[in-house]
Amino acid sequence: MTKRRLSERQIDRIRAIQTRRQQRFAAGSDLEPELTAATGAPEVGRVMVRYGANLAVETSAGQLVHCLVRSNVGQPVCGDQVIWQRIADGQGVVTALQPRLTELSRPDFNNHPKALAANLTQLVILLAPEPEPSGYLIDQYLVAAERIGVEALIVGNKMDVLTDSARAAFQQRFAHYPALGYRTFWTSVHAAASLAALRTALADQTSVLVGQSGVGKSSLIKTLLPDREIQIGRLSQATGLGRHTTSATTCYQLAGGGALIDSPGVRSFRLGTLARSELQAGFRDFRPYLGQCRFADCRHDQEPDCAIRAAVATGAIAAVRLDNFHHLLRTI
Repeated sequence: MTKRRLSERQIDRIRAIQTRRQQRFAAGSDLEPELTAATGAPEVGRVMVRYGANLAVETSAGQLVHCLVRSNVGQPVCGDQVIWQRIADGQGVVTALQPRLTELSRPDFNNHPKALAANLTQLVILLAPEPEPSGYLIDQYLVAAERIGVEALIVGNKMDVLTDSARAAFQQRFAHYPALGYRTFWTSVHAAASLAALRTALADQTSVLVGQSGVGKSSLIKTLLPDREIQIGRLSQATGLGRHTTSATTCYQLAGGGALIDSPGVRSFRLGTLARSELQAGFRDFRPYLGQCRFADCRHDQEPDCAIRAAVATGAIAAVRLDNFHHLLRTI
C-alpha cells in the first residue's frame, strides 16, 4: 500500500504548527496548553532509532525514553533533534522537530528526497580490495557530502588481505583523494593499531558509514563499538520492539565521544536529480576552473577550449574524476 502524499497546503499547515511549537519552547511555554495537566515540561532530545511511529529519544541527561510521534510532526529520522514531553506512563510524545543542520537523503520510488539521517558532520566512505572498488560510487558519495556540507572520510578496509606490494599499488589507485584534501585511512579489523587514527577522526563527530556491500561495514562497526550489543539492548528496551531495532537506522554512542549512525538505507544510496551545475560543483577539483570554458554550457566532453579537460591534460585533475563525472551526469 502506497503512502498518501501530502498536499502543499497540508505541508504548509504542518510547518506552521511546528514553528509555533518551536517558538513556544524557546519562550519557555508549554507546547500544548490543553495538555499541560497530562504532560511534563517540553524537553529537547535526539532520536537514536525510529521504527514506525516508535522512537527511542535520548534526553539531555543521557537517558533513553520510548516516544511516539504526533502525526502532524513530519518524519523524524535518526539524529534529529526533537521537542518532546513526558506522558503519564513514563513514556513521551514528540511534538516538534528542531531545524536540521544537515540531512542525508536519497530519492524514493517517485524520485522525491527521503531523509535517511540528520545532523551529520561526517560521511565515511568504505572501500576494500574485494569487491572491486567503484570510483564512480566513491565520487557519488563525495558529491553528496559536498552538497550537504559535511566532511568526507575515505576508509580502505580489509588491508590485511593484500601483500605489501599489492597494498601499495591499491593505495596508489586512490592517491588523488588525499591530494584533494580528503582524509584517507587504511585499516583492518584484525590490526588494532590501524584503527587508531580512524577512531580519533570519529571522536566528537556524528558520522555515517556508506559503501558497497561486502566492504566489511558490519565488522568495522562491531570493532568500533565493542558495547554494541549492550547499546542495542538498551534501545530495544526503550522502544519495546525487541531486536526489530537492528533493522532500522540506529545511532550508537562511541566510547571516545561522538556517534556512529548505521543505516540500512545507505546500501542503495544514490543521488537524486541534479542540474549539471550542481553536479560539477560537487567536484572540488573542478571548482577553480568553472566558468573558464569557452561555452557556458560546456559538458567537458568534446567541446573546444574546455578548461576542465585542459586541467586533466596537465594532471591538475585526475582523468578518472572526469570519467566519473560523465558517468554521474548520464545517470542523473
